[in-house]
Amino acid sequence: MTTQRAVLIRTYGGPDAAEVNDIETPKVGEGQVLVRVRAAGINGIDWKVRAGYVRDAFPLQLPAVLGIELAGAVEAVGPGVSRLRVGDRVMGPVGGLGAYTDVVAVPEANLSRTPDALDDVQAAAIPVAAVAAWQSLHHAGPIHPGQRVLIHGAAGGLGGYAVQYAKQAGAEVFATVATAHVEYVRSLGADHVIDYQTQRFEEVAREIDLVLDYVGGEVLDRSWQVLTPTGAIVGTSSPDILARTPAGRRGLWFMNKPDAVLLERLGAEVAGGQLKSKVSEVVGFKDIPAAIERNRTDSRTGKVVADFSR
Repeated sequence: MTTQRAVLIRTYGGPDAAEVNDIETPKVGEGQVLVRVRAAGINGIDWKVRAGYVRDAFPLQLPAVLGIELAGAVEAVGPGVSRLRVGDRVMGPVGGLGAYTDVVAVPEANLSRTPDALDDVQAAAIPVAAVAAWQSLHHAGPIHPGQRVLIHGAAGGLGGYAVQYAKQAGAEVFATVATAHVEYVRSLGADHVIDYQTQRFEEVAREIDLVLDYVGGEVLDRSWQVLTPTGAIVGTSSPDILARTPAGRRGLWFMNKPDAVLLERLGAEVAGGQLKSKVSEVVGFKDIPAAIERNRTDSRTGKVVADFSR
């Protein structure tokens, strides 16, 4: 039996629950490719899984390897694989958990080829945030020019893409951010950047057609009052959004779905400069558990990525 390093949890808990340990190297299955992981994105779902906050929505068999997105190279292909070849550089979501390990089996359908202009660290910051931001923006229906869109958490990985997509669609974009990130989000094209540390967004945002809530908690509860009568809130951070939706209002829970075709297009736009993608920090493999905790406690722009060569 061959083994490899992994970041895993044996039980739910705090920062120490995520550990670096050895696991068995997987075999490739039907419709899968074996990916040698070179970099992986750190995401908010990592600490939520670690802490057990989403155990009802995402039941796990422990121990479980964390990590949901990666960039690397195809090391082997399984039966039924037709699009990818050994040696191809790829990026994409795992389609569950398991990215924080040296080699992982991933459905071919989840992966796109990495554009030549992007290195693996740049590529690992794209798959989940870029696709989820696009899908969540359109989850409640088409975006039309002139619509008013409010984005909570606009400086993060999801929010940064959503601001850009909404502007491309011709929307008037309101964005809430911490003081330190005002200029960054303004540079992405937001029309109204609201510093939530000095001002309540309800005082600025009015008659909003769509709220993208990437924050949750009391931010969700305060957002109903800014909607138009036909407006909607799409939430990614509050699994109980349906129970918290007032009568006569429209609240939608969003979960990301792998889409290799969309990912390929968005990756090409990042490589070509049409989309901005920011990597705010690069950490080594052994530093992933600490980076997961910082994702919970710190406010930052863009994405943190683990470089497996470090």
